[in-house]
Amino acid sequence: MFDWLKKRPEAKTETRPETPKPKTKSKTPKEIATEAGEPYINIVSVELDPEDIGNGSFELDWNDVFVARLVKAGYMQRKDDTDDQIVDRWFQSVCRNILNENFEQWEANQPYDARPRRVDRNDLGNGRTEIS
Repeated sequence: MFDWLKKRPEAKTETRPETPKPKTKSKTPKEIATEAGEPYINIVSVELDPEDIGNGSFELDWNDVFVARLVKAGYMQRKDDTDDQIVDRWFQSVCRNILNENFEQWEANQPYDARPRRVDRNDLGNGRTEIS
C-alpha cells in the first residue's frame, strides 16, 4: 500500500548549460602569410561581360610583402606608383607570358606548310633585288 514510499525517486541532476567559449577568430590565409613574412596574392573574383565573354576583370587581394617583392623585382617604374599600379603591371606581365607561351606552342604545332613565310628583300642596285 505504501509502495511509493519504498521507491526513492531518482535524484535529478540539473545540468547547467556550458558557458559558451569565446569564439576565436581563425586567421585568414592572408593574415597567416603576412605574419610569416611571406608574399600573398589571391584572386577574389572574376567578372565577365555577358555580352562579350572575352571581356572581364579580376579582383585581386595582396599583402604588403607581395608588393615589396614586386618592387624589388622591378615592377615599380616611378616613385609615385601606387600598390594597385605595381600589382596591375605584374598581372599584365603574367598574362602576357601566358599568351606568349600558348602562341609558341600553337606555332610549333602548325604543319610547316601552314606557317607564314618570311620573305627578305635586298635591293642590290641597278634595278636588281635579291629575294630570299
